[in-house]
Amino acid sequence: MPRTPSAQPSPTGPVRLGPDARAALRPARAEVADGFWYARREVNARTSLPQGPDLLESAGNLHNLRLAAGTAEGEFQGAYPFVDTDVYKWLEAAAWQLAGQPAAELESDVDRIVALVAAAQQSDGYLNTWFQLVKNGERYQDLRWGHELYCAGHLIQAAVAHHRATGRTELLDVARRFADHVDSVFGPPGSGKEIDGIDGHPEVETALVELYRETGERRYLELAGYFVDRHGHGLLGGEAYCQDRVPVREATNVEGHAVRQLYLLAAVADLATETGEAELRSAAERLWQAMTTTKTHLTGGLGAHHDWEDFGDPYELPNERAYCETCAAIASVHWSWRMALLTGEARYSDLIERTLFNGFLAGVSLDGERWLYVNPLQVRDGHTDPGGDQSARRTRWFRCACCPPNVMRLLAGLEHYLATGDDDGLQIHQYATGRYTTGPIAVSAETDYPWHGSIALTVEDTPTDRPWTLSLRIPQWCRDVRVRCGEETYDSAAVDGWLRLERTWAPGDRVVLELGMEPRLTAADPRVDAVRGCVAIERGPLVYCLEQVDHPGGGLDDIVIDTTRPLAVKHRPDLLGGVTTVVAAGRRRHLPDAGWWPYTAADEPERPGGDPVELTAVPYYAWANRQDGAMRVWLPTS
Repeated sequence: MPRTPSAQPSPTGPVRLGPDARAALRPARAEVADGFWYARREVNARTSLPQGPDLLESAGNLHNLRLAAGTAEGEFQGAYPFVDTDVYKWLEAAAWQLAGQPAAELESDVDRIVALVAAAQQSDGYLNTWFQLVKNGERYQDLRWGHELYCAGHLIQAAVAHHRATGRTELLDVARRFADHVDSVFGPPGSGKEIDGIDGHPEVETALVELYRETGERRYLELAGYFVDRHGHGLLGGEAYCQDRVPVREATNVEGHAVRQLYLLAAVADLATETGEAELRSAAERLWQAMTTTKTHLTGGLGAHHDWEDFGDPYELPNERAYCETCAAIASVHWSWRMALLTGEARYSDLIERTLFNGFLAGVSLDGERWLYVNPLQVRDGHTDPGGDQSARRTRWFRCACCPPNVMRLLAGLEHYLATGDDDGLQIHQYATGRYTTGPIAVSAETDYPWHGSIALTVEDTPTDRPWTLSLRIPQWCRDVRVRCGEETYDSAAVDGWLRLERTWAPGDRVVLELGMEPRLTAADPRVDAVRGCVAIERGPLVYCLEQVDHPGGGLDDIVIDTTRPLAVKHRPDLLGGVTTVVAAGRRRHLPDAGWWPYTAADEPERPGGDPVELTAVPYYAWANRQDGAMRVWLPTS
């Protein structure tokens, strides 16, 4: 059983463990001061977040709240019953931003929208503009599609963030009234409650756990446990899409709608942490393992099918039809972080790193103004894009605008996911220039990660009367590690993904971690039919791709990489905001004339030769920022 963390106040962030949590680690405080993630978070703070209120205004979300509050006239605007959540996710993002960097205009926008949300709430605590305005107040009649509890969950998370960031209770009061209302209506058979039911889109479960952590009100935790345990009992027709086919304690693989599955499993990890239930922990560990080994794309992306936005079968990992919704990447980070806290294992933060740098970050343009809902691993030559939410082209906003404010809230709260502490010391999970703090321990870091693998760490504050352990995560992808601690240099002796340095530290003590960043070729499990005979280019935590704009004179479908030639690295400060590219040798195949039939005898040899071509690979997160065209991650070798 993991050691219970010391009873210290957790820093401001999305997860704050309760006083009786059974977890190996607790969140530590981190401050990003420069470098890669600092730049991405600055774009979020200066461009994406400030646009939120205007975009929510133009899409009608705020208009709907005014209608519900009785301060405006007109019709409900929006295509879906869950448009309120776009407001709540933006509020959560703004709250995390204000927690680290006060801004008068942003604070004013938050105050205005919080007041609007409070005015729209009904006297018994219920709040959902779609049902209040369109469905004439017919509550909880369509739990499969109505998303009432999903909306409540995002409201609760926004309220917790607002309270932690500002200390104010206006939004928390709204959330508690709604949660109390839900608690008065929903319950198991024999409880005397009106409804035994679950929402078709999990979200309220993990939110209720966090509301318990914020308020100490245990019935919120119990309500979360009730909802989690009622999934899989046929209350919504037994469909995997709604996470209702099999109880989570019995499940052996992730299935159905990817985001719904991952939000539910984040709650499972939360409950296991707060209650110590071994069966829940076992289920979470089993399902995470099944997901990563059989259903996760190289980018960390999740979701094989556009239809029903679901996982698909084991090893069904298509390229051009990969769904990999941006929200699924975010949900993966949420779940993996809770698993890292629960277990202390480095593999969860390995997946977080891969997902953050690739499957998640691709979802927002470099300028912070355009978005991808889905994140394919290939766009074919001559691709005709229908547009809309499932476009492979970046879009200003969506009819279902769940992803943009979701990206905003993860970037605004990113510092929460970087480090942890326990009774033994400090653990650094993700590397960035800045400062990491837990209790009396403070360590600063300087690095140009992910472009370079050197991370210099300096002890700033430390207890001098006892030893403690500085634990550094050694990424799963890294094969060449050097460590210099004072005058001593040695190869890494990492155990289970952690390099643990224990000693009695003094202020000014310095550690330099060197992670080898040689570019590499990666192959997939042979059961992944879509990429058999292909390789992908990676360097450090980054997955790379080819874009048509870098390869004039033809498309990408006829390109073959030469795996016998070495890969070269070239830093391009002029390209895509400054990136390191990987250069490889390849050729354009001499393809046969198709005629009227695109098939040939299996023993007919390929036409020899082919025009040599230099392949320029750019980080996947930066694709689709210049011009429309073909793109591919996986490259044929013959």
